[in-house]
Amino acid sequence: MTSVFDLDLPVLKTDELDRLEALEEANSVAAESWIARTDLGVAVLHQADVAAILRDRRFHSALSRIREMNGVEGPESEFFASRRPSILSMEGDEHTRLRRLVSPAFTPAAADRHRPAMRRVISDLLEPHLAAGRIELVAEVCEPYPIPIICEVLGAPAEDWRLFSEWATGIFKIFNGNLSEDYPAIEAASRSLADYIAALVEQRRGTPGDDLLSDLITMESEGDRLDTSELCMLAEAVLMAGTDTTRNQLGCLMAVLATRPDRWAELRADRSLIPRAIEESLRYLGAVRLTVRVAAEDVEYRGVTFPEGTFISAHLAAANRDPAVFEDPNELDFHSSRPVEQMTFGSGIHRCLGAALARAELQTSLEVLLERFATVELAGPVTWKPPSFGIWGPSSLPLAFTVA
Repeated sequence: MTSVFDLDLPVLKTDELDRLEALEEANSVAAESWIARTDLGVAVLHQADVAAILRDRRFHSALSRIREMNGVEGPESEFFASRRPSILSMEGDEHTRLRRLVSPAFTPAAADRHRPAMRRVISDLLEPHLAAGRIELVAEVCEPYPIPIICEVLGAPAEDWRLFSEWATGIFKIFNGNLSEDYPAIEAASRSLADYIAALVEQRRGTPGDDLLSDLITMESEGDRLDTSELCMLAEAVLMAGTDTTRNQLGCLMAVLATRPDRWAELRADRSLIPRAIEESLRYLGAVRLTVRVAAEDVEYRGVTFPEGTFISAHLAAANRDPAVFEDPNELDFHSSRPVEQMTFGSGIHRCLGAALARAELQTSLEVLLERFATVELAGPVTWKPPSFGIWGPSSLPLAFTVA
């Protein structure tokens, strides 16, 4: 069997490109090959192959190898080695156990009970700007929007949202490819969040509430329950799943819609299209470009051997524009149902646990924006976060609007 590294593959180089240019480059390479070479290893680019790699349990989440990927040594390495494995990076029986225990707390019905809070938060953020007819949406809405909702979901006091915002900023630096420099901020945020959640767990054990943390405390399967350290780890996963993805995806959605007045008018005329619009935004311009897997053993796939330790980038953005799967992949389509689900939430055992919560946040925010803005357009150029950011979106999105 031929090793993947013996193949004559096109090279996917995107480090010097901004994210939109990188997407065009990935789509161009995907037109000639299902697989490409990268600086890290290889990337799969077609929807069927991305789905197959993500569903194959011989390929593990590369989050477990994040120290190696960043060349981290010394005290920094010891810190990351001492962290309890996250559900985002676990494999095998322990991962199966945790998903079995916690999945009932992450259903669409569980997320829907927080929609009133989502509506209240987004409405309060927009209200001070309605008279002006202009808003810088990232700073004023996208960035602050998810954090109070995470407080609501976990059962934390609403006034603590600023603490959660600081912790989210610190923890998310783990994805920015500079662990040696960022690890003090990551460590401080992780420890502070864990201490806070441990204290909240003790409160909820005695006084349960109508919140996710109380649900998780009472979850039981065949006599098995979560301990405090597992609850703290899951709270961090919720903060990661429900914060940066949502704020960046909302920015991506509005950056697209602000240049498409026809699409905005469509949605205002028929609000039943909102769930479809969210799915299309996730496919058309997802905040998560790719996810990385590592071969846990020698793996044969499509007549090729991926040697143990090979890093494989499952290119979600290219998969979402695969013309073999999606008709008119470069067009927003809010009407016809796509035959395959968009890949931005991933697939397989590591498919985003917080997908239902993210969908509810995005749908509710778009509902309120459509109610408040009769028309919307760009009031200046959109600036984008650096392409090195693992979760990506606009850094500035100035909008002009007319009030409905």
